[in-house]
Amino acid sequence: MMESYGLLIILPAAYLLDQILGDPQFLPHPIRWMGKAIELSEPGFRKISKNLVVSGTFLAIFLILSAWGITFIIVVLAGKIHPILGIAIEIVLIYWCISVRSLWQSAMEVSRSLVDKRIDEAKEKVSLIVGRDVEKLTERGIVKATIETVAENLVDGVISPLFFAVIGGAPLAIAYKMVNTLDSMVGYKNEKYIHFGKAAARIDDIANFIPARLSVPIISLAAQIISQKGLNAFNTAVLEGKNHTSPNAGFPEASFAGSMGVKLGGPNYYHGKIVYKPYIGKLFGEADIKHIKKACDLMMLSSVLWLVISCMITGFSHFY
Repeated sequence: MMESYGLLIILPAAYLLDQILGDPQFLPHPIRWMGKAIELSEPGFRKISKNLVVSGTFLAIFLILSAWGITFIIVVLAGKIHPILGIAIEIVLIYWCISVRSLWQSAMEVSRSLVDKRIDEAKEKVSLIVGRDVEKLTERGIVKATIETVAENLVDGVISPLFFAVIGGAPLAIAYKMVNTLDSMVGYKNEKYIHFGKAAARIDDIANFIPARLSVPIISLAAQIISQKGLNAFNTAVLEGKNHTSPNAGFPEASFAGSMGVKLGGPNYYHGKIVYKPYIGKLFGEADIKHIKKACDLMMLSSVLWLVISCMITGFSHFY
């Protein structure tokens, strides 16, 4: 695996690759392989124990360690063949962990559908990036759902992957994406996964705990640069970041709410059942279509700032 100075090349190159390519469907992607691995492994692991919490814990640990181990071996072997090949492999692997451009494109597609008053099309597009039921969403609900997923996925798709890449290179970044994929596939609080997916959900909470809180000053700085609302973003996150059923998602969402002066959160339907979530930015006004573009701008600048900071941390760790 590369020394810390190698990451000074790898991290910006991986980020740039994401900006250029996004997530083209015609290219192979390990996240899709992870999803298939979870799908194929689940039936067997469910048979390990009648206690589904135990079975689900074994599944999560096995797949996370496997993702790390396989990636570690690939990176080490590539580096032994040639150092440049090792760098190239790490660039591609970390690129696969980042999702800035695809998040931007998905959110803006929803925005364009709303501008053109194609509400059903907007619901279909937002359903691809959110976990809630979309059938009953109004235009305002679609806007809010889009902003919330942009805020939350800034952590999942940029801050956390780079955070773990700085600590442990591509193997740890890939292991994080397995954690994230497990949570998205089995971490639901429904009848099927309430017990089996408990470990996956808890591991994801732990993995994102520090990155979610690091997102607050990053988003606040971006908000200050864009609209001089950095203090609003920071204060809202401090005061209302815990107003969420997730221990982590509320912090980036509150930062976005404060920076744009919009109300997020509140009740939504999941798997046909209404889930009552607290409001974030409850004293602010309602979001409208223009706020989707503002959220995307905030997400993009925040991701660049975090990339710069990640490279600075990597540089300091090498020299000191």
